[in-house]
Amino acid sequence: MEGTPAVETTTVSAFDVSGHPDTARLVLSSPKPPGVREELVGVVRKAFLPRASGGGGAGRPPPSRWGWALTALQSVFPVLQWGRTYSFKSFKSDVMAGLTLASLGIPQSIGYANLAKLDPQYGLYTSVVPPLIYAVMGTSREIAIGPVAVVSLLLSSMVSKIVDPAADPATYRALVFTVTFLAGVFQVSFGLFRLGFLVDFLSHAAIVGFMAGAAIVIGLQQLKGLLGLSHFTNSTDIVSVIKAVCSALRDPWHPGNFLIGCSFLIFILSTRFIGRRYKKLFWLSAISPLLSVILSTAAVYATRADRHGVKIIQRVHAGLNPSSAGQLRLSGPYTVDCAKTAIICAVIALTEAIAVGRSFASIRGYKLDGNKEMIAMGCSNVAGSLSSCYVATGSFSRTAVNFSAGARSTVSNIVMSITVFIALELLMKSLYYTPVAVLASIILSALPGLIDIKEAFSIWKVDKMDFLTCLGAFVGVLFGSVEIGLAVALAISFAKIIIQSLRPQVEVLGRLQGTSIFCSIRQYPVACRIPAVLTIRIDTSFLCFINSTFIKERIVEWIRDEVETPDEKSRERVQSLVLDMSNVVNIDTSGISALEEIHKELVSLGIQMAIASPGWQAIQKMKMAGVVDRVGGDWIFLTVGEAVEACVTLQKGTVLEC
Repeated sequence: MEGTPAVETTTVSAFDVSGHPDTARLVLSSPKPPGVREELVGVVRKAFLPRASGGGGAGRPPPSRWGWALTALQSVFPVLQWGRTYSFKSFKSDVMAGLTLASLGIPQSIGYANLAKLDPQYGLYTSVVPPLIYAVMGTSREIAIGPVAVVSLLLSSMVSKIVDPAADPATYRALVFTVTFLAGVFQVSFGLFRLGFLVDFLSHAAIVGFMAGAAIVIGLQQLKGLLGLSHFTNSTDIVSVIKAVCSALRDPWHPGNFLIGCSFLIFILSTRFIGRRYKKLFWLSAISPLLSVILSTAAVYATRADRHGVKIIQRVHAGLNPSSAGQLRLSGPYTVDCAKTAIICAVIALTEAIAVGRSFASIRGYKLDGNKEMIAMGCSNVAGSLSSCYVATGSFSRTAVNFSAGARSTVSNIVMSITVFIALELLMKSLYYTPVAVLASIILSALPGLIDIKEAFSIWKVDKMDFLTCLGAFVGVLFGSVEIGLAVALAISFAKIIIQSLRPQVEVLGRLQGTSIFCSIRQYPVACRIPAVLTIRIDTSFLCFINSTFIKERIVEWIRDEVETPDEKSRERVQSLVLDMSNVVNIDTSGISALEEIHKELVSLGIQMAIASPGWQAIQKMKMAGVVDRVGGDWIFLTVGEAVEACVTLQKGTVLEC
């Protein structure tokens, strides 16, 4: 009728509370949830028994023994799947991308080896074997595998604390290979046992802060090469580095190193600007590091600048990667320290690689398999550790070049690997006069991409606690060490989780007029309370020892306030409490005790308790603990609406008003 008031009044039909609607019976009759044993068996089964595509379905015969074998092989080696449809057109694109990638990868690999305190050839070795292994096992089509700045810094800073690379370079190399082997084993384990959540312990905010701090530390470390300093500190904190630079500058130094480094740094950054401004000239920024090496080497050779104080890299060993299997130190005094370093390197390397892979996969419109990526990365590093390589992962700068160059598959990694191998065989003698300063400039040119100031401002704007995590990682790396930065970030992240678990939201709910939707009256002020019924929602997935006391005290406090000061609008005393447990997935004995105490308090005040939509494991434990019997099976409901309707009916014809 026209002129009907906006506020709707719905009369509730009387019904026997003991006779639940069919939906409400589902709560108490749900099957037993899977236990810990079943969950573990399921994880192992998914890891080791891949599903056959098309086999075992309704009306289909189960896969044969050979079918299972082929499926398992395709799961481990995705190249067997996409290789069947690989075209010559894609191959041409991959060859061009691989050659472009090699032109950037060769000088970068030499520079990163220097950052890792290894001889130049070890960076090149790392660009040969790991990319080949990843090419047949990885699922990302664009990612470029090889040494990266952050992992190189991690290795040099942490392994240097175990053995001084200047005093005992052979043992230092052996420990680097051992760390690489163990990092690979950890990565494979993460993939096989679906432990990818360990990588997620480093939040996005922590990674942003860590990368920015690491970039500044790496840049400061390059002052040694840029200034041609002979003596420098092994410490990575900013205070120690500045002290080392000030101390070294008192000694004689040749300005030619600084001139060469700055000149080619400007050249590389200029070509990068041109490449971004004019997309068709992207190749110019890709080859600029290689051009810098060629031009600077030729200039030093022509002028014999090495005789006047310009530092050069001198001899670079040529040839295929030598075996390093005999150098692994899997037992002895260094094993525990190597394992600690390896777990950090494994997590950081996976975090960077998966983030890079997913970024470009989303652009191309396909999904990256995180667990397969972990296995592929792990196998690449295990194989690399046996062939004189250190920890490899996906590089953002090289992946961006690979993508821009038109890479269609991991074949571009194979082409790059072959090109680097040819360079190792034929071109190493020509690198004798390459100035160290130009390697420093190549590393410095890659660092701006690691500092994301815009994202840091966004984190500050959205979540102040996340920004504190970001800032903690940044300051920890900058003024402490890489390990301290990671530890601070993890500590703040866990503190955030604990604080939120200690004091979860407990909300009073109201009904939106004309609907059966109940929501927080604080978030939605238009929602209105049901007279004589207090509806409360617990916003935590696990009602447990850490938060049960807080939740119980909050609810009891509300109940007492309602009893002492009835609702001002209706002036009716609260007669029923509806506890919305739709967010409570699980509960422990402390949580059960809290529910029992709430129920006792309500009984003493003459208030009926109803529970709505408890989680699967929560309701099973409540049944076993006898909570359901105490509250009454007739007062367990599937939805808040049903629970409120039953409470209103109990009050003998009260109408549901909003």
